[in-house]
Amino acid sequence: MTEITQLLTALASGQAEARDRLYTLLYPELKRLARSHLAGHAPMTLEPAALIHEVWLKSAGREAALHRAQFFAHASKVMRSVIIDHLRERHADKRGAGAQVTLSTTALEQLAPPDVLKLDDVMQMLARADDRAHQVVEMRFFGGLELEEIAELLGVSVPTIKRDWRKARAFLFDALQT
Repeated sequence: MTEITQLLTALASGQAEARDRLYTLLYPELKRLARSHLAGHAPMTLEPAALIHEVWLKSAGREAALHRAQFFAHASKVMRSVIIDHLRERHADKRGAGAQVTLSTTALEQLAPPDVLKLDDVMQMLARADDRAHQVVEMRFFGGLELEEIAELLGVSVPTIKRDWRKARAFLFDALQT
């Protein structure tokens, strides 16, 4: 069991002092994740530190029920949500902000980088069509988790996750072409 998992377990059992140590351990990885989320976007006023603080605020109390991989999947989802909200706000202020995100899968690389707001709309469509495939994309693409970690978190086999990943990529490819 890693120190992070141990600290999450300690938080779950009510040891509040574990929270500060957990933050110190998680900060470098959260910063890498935040930079990754911000990398494909047009110049933004958001900084990685701001995303990390949002994750920490929105995770207060929740981290106690999670283990390491779940925490990072949740952190990635929160970061993406904060970026989407920020871009929607900017887009409302400045029509045509033109923020871009690049999907890095073989099939999707053939497309021009989609508008991040359109990507969010397509992700919502995927969630309605196939929630597990949506979760796989969230964890794999946005959270950077390995297929084995995702399978463990979702309680299914790795081949099932591979099928969901292929299905989700095909769905995204088709939906982003329109």
